[in-house]
Amino acid sequence: LLFYFALRIIRRLRILSLRRLPQVAGPHLPGVTIGGFSLLTAQQLLTFVRRMSDLLAWAAGLFTAYLWLVFVLTRFAYSRPWGEALGAYLTSTVAELALSALGGVPGLFTVVLIFIVTRWVARLVGAFFDAVEAGSVELPWMHGETANPTKRISIALLWLFAIVVAYPYVPGSSSDVFKGVSVFAGLVISLGSSGVVSQAMSGLVLMYSRALKPGDYVRLGETEGTVTTLGMLSTKIRTNKREEVTLPNAVVIGGGVKNYTRLASESGIILHTSVTIGYDTPWRQVEGMLLLAAGRTEGLAAAPTPFVHVTALSDFYVEYQLNAHLLDPSQRVGVLSALHRNILDAFNEYGVQITSPHYVSDPPRPMIVPRERWYPAPAPSPE
Repeated sequence: LLFYFALRIIRRLRILSLRRLPQVAGPHLPGVTIGGFSLLTAQQLLTFVRRMSDLLAWAAGLFTAYLWLVFVLTRFAYSRPWGEALGAYLTSTVAELALSALGGVPGLFTVVLIFIVTRWVARLVGAFFDAVEAGSVELPWMHGETANPTKRISIALLWLFAIVVAYPYVPGSSSDVFKGVSVFAGLVISLGSSGVVSQAMSGLVLMYSRALKPGDYVRLGETEGTVTTLGMLSTKIRTNKREEVTLPNAVVIGGGVKNYTRLASESGIILHTSVTIGYDTPWRQVEGMLLLAAGRTEGLAAAPTPFVHVTALSDFYVEYQLNAHLLDPSQRVGVLSALHRNILDAFNEYGVQITSPHYVSDPPRPMIVPRERWYPAPAPSPE
């Protein structure tokens, strides 16, 4: 009867703990983070506590069943030796566990002390680098943009050092089981860390070279968009088509980074486009039409003024490059499209075809521009 009531009490306590745990501990249960890296979320930690509650309930039930079996066996003369043997085994096991627990108390105290000190030092390190990032503390050898990754790396190394120092004080750390687990963990890390280390080193290069940061408008290989996340292993880009592209940092380093935002703080970036026109069209007229199209395009700065370069004198045509300052690099695609439309309108207004002729035979007249046609509209006249 006592055994039955004991099991009922254990079952009720288990149900009560599972019901009250999310209400009591859920809102106040923090996640587990080390060095700025999230290891367990609050929900995952709550699930772990629930599993531990179930495990404790089963252990209490099995212990109660063991006591009941010992009691029943000792009630009969035939089975009394078995009951006494089970009781003696239980007593000796509990005594050994108690002595082991008492022997491990100094080591556990040392481990707790090491982790408390490490946590306080990690907070001080984090506060220092936060001040560097905010600009309240200036260091000649560190830029504010690199303060956050330096903080995360420093705190992670600090915790790793604390684990190495505390490991010998963990009860049972010198046993063969702990040694086997350590060897297995080292083997797994050695076999699977080559790619991770390569990505992490590439991430450090991106962070400390300040090649890009979240919010920059960049072009990485064939991907163009705004950087949303610069992580240790990968970089995430949000494109103009609202696509999120994740690129491994080693790929980013290998393909090169074109940052449109880095030098755009003062006068924007230079947006350029090219057009090829035949030799029978005056270059001054082409330049005037390109500048006219640039002036009609919203998003391009009026000062510094746009300019045109003649980039090639090919066999059949001349290549012109229009350059203008773009105020907002994130609008590059839309402004370039508007500029192309305005170029088409300007050339259509003045009856100039945007064509690239190819040589088939000698033309009936030379493909040159006589002097009297050097300044057709909208080219400005020197007079």
